[in-house]
Amino acid sequence: MALTHNIADIRINYMKHALTEESVASNPLHQFKVWLQEAIEAQVEEPTALVLSTVSAAGKPAARVVLLKGVDEQGLSFYTNYASRKGRELEQNPYAAVTLFWPALERQVRVEGKVVKVHPEESDAYFHSRPKGSQLGAWASPQSQVISSREVLEQREKELSAQFAASEFVPRPVHWGGYRLLPDYVEFWQGRPSRLHDRIVYELENGDWQIKRLAP
Repeated sequence: MALTHNIADIRINYMKHALTEESVASNPLHQFKVWLQEAIEAQVEEPTALVLSTVSAAGKPAARVVLLKGVDEQGLSFYTNYASRKGRELEQNPYAAVTLFWPALERQVRVEGKVVKVHPEESDAYFHSRPKGSQLGAWASPQSQVISSREVLEQREKELSAQFAASEFVPRPVHWGGYRLLPDYVEFWQGRPSRLHDRIVYELENGDWQIKRLAP
């Protein structure tokens, strides 16, 4: 199938905002919260969607979209099946990068750092805040494993629904829980005219955040 457009000619001239060293917060997580809040208030589609990139023990990268579920003074948190491909790769190599892109605001954020599991009580609290169907889904899906058909999932969900029909409480699977990315590098990208974009970077050096500007 041939594309109907020449994708090399697709261009957008970014002109909405500017980003300066003087305008950003001294802490990148504080600045991230500012931008995330503005993305939510602007009602951008999926403001918490991020691309999580991991690397296997063999050095092979993989990326996928997950949802951000928490931001605190330590870092960014997300939840998944620990036995999934990303879980296995984080076990082998506990470093990752995430990317968020909000095209409506002409903004991108990149975060790199070490990834650790959140405390079990934190995973429990988030798991039990989810709808019951999502809780059952965490049990039903052997994430990243080959299955013979969709019916395998649907049958397993049916069995679990019957098992927990009379109970409001579904226990968290031990193979499912949260991770927190502890950043040592955070980059804020603001689109500007003529591809002369603003890139403000925070790098952790000897325990302190250093703010720098990069060429686009």
